[in-house]
Amino acid sequence: MHLKDYDTSKSFSATVSSIERLTPMESDEEIYNITFEADSADLKLVPGQSVGVLVPGPHEYGNKTHFRLYTIASTLEKGSNQKSTFQVCVRRCFYIDDFNGERYKGIASNYLCDLMQGEIVSLSGPYGSAFPLPQDVKTPIIMIGMGTGIAPFRAFVKRLYGEMGEWEGKVRLFYGARTGLELLYMNDEKNDFANYYDKETFEAFNAVSSKPHWDDPVALDYALEERAEEVWNMALDPKAHFYIAGTEKVRTSLDKAFAKMAGSQEAWELRKAELVAGKRWLEVIY
Repeated sequence: MHLKDYDTSKSFSATVSSIERLTPMESDEEIYNITFEADSADLKLVPGQSVGVLVPGPHEYGNKTHFRLYTIASTLEKGSNQKSTFQVCVRRCFYIDDFNGERYKGIASNYLCDLMQGEIVSLSGPYGSAFPLPQDVKTPIIMIGMGTGIAPFRAFVKRLYGEMGEWEGKVRLFYGARTGLELLYMNDEKNDFANYYDKETFEAFNAVSSKPHWDDPVALDYALEERAEEVWNMALDPKAHFYIAGTEKVRTSLDKAFAKMAGSQEAWELRKAELVAGKRWLEVIY
């Protein structure tokens, strides 16, 4: 679906209960974890779904609002007021105009990153469905995220080793970023995943671009290729599940890496089609 195809007629209000910068103050990269409290106790949200942010205008072309999607990174326990509380992970973005070459602020990301505690925003959704957990605890799982795409995997891994108990299948997390500062929860201070490093089934790998500029490709495909034998054997496993989160660009990197593992683009397209048909290749792409 394109953004224009989403129904934004049913909106709801949410209050910023906290906003936390995840990257150091001296870093040019600004990434925030924003906690919202919805105004409705009936609203049901789960990690992996998306909410639409409706930035008040006026905007270009006479638009009253500017609409963008953000993935729900996690949900929190309801408080005494029983209202839904959830978090999104946002990078302050900029873009270069193709015509004049000037740098402009991304409307939605800068709007969110500039919010203060107590401010009220207008949202729509939720859209999509959460990553479903396989019922068999022996299921091999590969999670692949790029940039803020790692956010929903925090809650997903906690569900694997909390809600489901001791997960027996292999669990592999691949995470791509442009800089080490962009590794978010993979750094020492915010490393939620370190809690699972003692699990025999869990391993996490990250890939950082050697040339960390906005348009440089992230070396995610190389990280996968370095473990090609294990990854491809999991792709051939009739029970393995793949979970993908990130921008559209992640698809290009993954198709390149998996086509090389498969021996050809045609062989990979066939295998991917089988994974998708079996609902074992699941994506949250924004």
